[in-house]
Amino acid sequence: MIKFELSGNSYKANLHCHTTISDGYYSPEEIKKMYMEKGYSIVAFTDHDVLIDHSDMCENGFLALNGYELEVNESGVRFPKTAHMCFIAKKQDNLTEVCYNEKYLFGNSRNQTDKIKFDRNDYIRRYSHEGVTEMMKMGREAGFFVTYNHPTWSMESYPEYSGYSGMNAMEIFNTGCERSGFNEYNCHAYDDLLRQGKRIFCIAADDNHNHPNSFPINTPLSDSFGGWVVVKCGRLDYESVTDALERGSFYASTGPEIKEFCVEDNTVHVKTSPAHRINYITGIRRTARSAAFYGEGVTEAEFKISPDDGYFRIDVIDDHGCHANTNAIFTDTIIN
Repeated sequence: MIKFELSGNSYKANLHCHTTISDGYYSPEEIKKMYMEKGYSIVAFTDHDVLIDHSDMCENGFLALNGYELEVNESGVRFPKTAHMCFIAKKQDNLTEVCYNEKYLFGNSRNQTDKIKFDRNDYIRRYSHEGVTEMMKMGREAGFFVTYNHPTWSMESYPEYSGYSGMNAMEIFNTGCERSGFNEYNCHAYDDLLRQGKRIFCIAADDNHNHPNSFPINTPLSDSFGGWVVVKCGRLDYESVTDALERGSFYASTGPEIKEFCVEDNTVHVKTSPAHRINYITGIRRTARSAAFYGEGVTEAEFKISPDDGYFRIDVIDDHGCHANTNAIFTDTIIN
């Protein structure tokens, strides 16, 4: 009997994106065109502190998700740490911002106040475990899918992010930060949070701003098209996609493809595009792998699950060092 299976139609998505509405350099319409040309079906528009309706951009083959990114900064230091989160509306008509205060707007966001709806305009953000957790929980309670973003760029490490609760997912990879010089492949942070018992997912996203002084589109160091999620669901409509996000029916990638992923009789079965290695990672000091010589490639693997693993996840690595990551599955949800 199959206990878990990642199945359905595949839709490529960028869940962290900036445009001219805040501090990006392409309009939403230009972003849509660029991403569709690269095979994306979904873009979440997450401009800083500005949640507006992008439903007019939806068409057959493309879905625009409404969202916004908000941040809270450490105060009183020269080089402050910061916590950034994206709130993606789970329903298309959910257009009321939470944690809003006009004083936090910056860049072109200041010119969008006539478009913003909010529950209150006096929320004070606090950079602390309690403050960030409160914001995440407010987002969840208000009907948003909440992601925790780019901890390395944010100068956050275990003492900071270990105290945050309430996120749906964290960025295991962020293209914009990685290609500007930060080590933003955050597998260690994901495992840190999982080993605390936090049942969260992982995403890869671009965080693209497309600044003209950075590398142009379609060049190796552009901040677009470097990290994505593949959403698995029955059809490309708003609530089918956001329901799949909330259930974890997706995987994150910077290159490899996960073609099949299922659990049957306490065994993980996975099939992938040609890879150098397929790793089985757990919540304890136990791992397994299937590997190939460089240039040959491995495309499938099976791993036996132990209840002691706590959780497990799959990390696929290709010959270029690019990764694909499944969401973690906790063993108590699939082992009788």
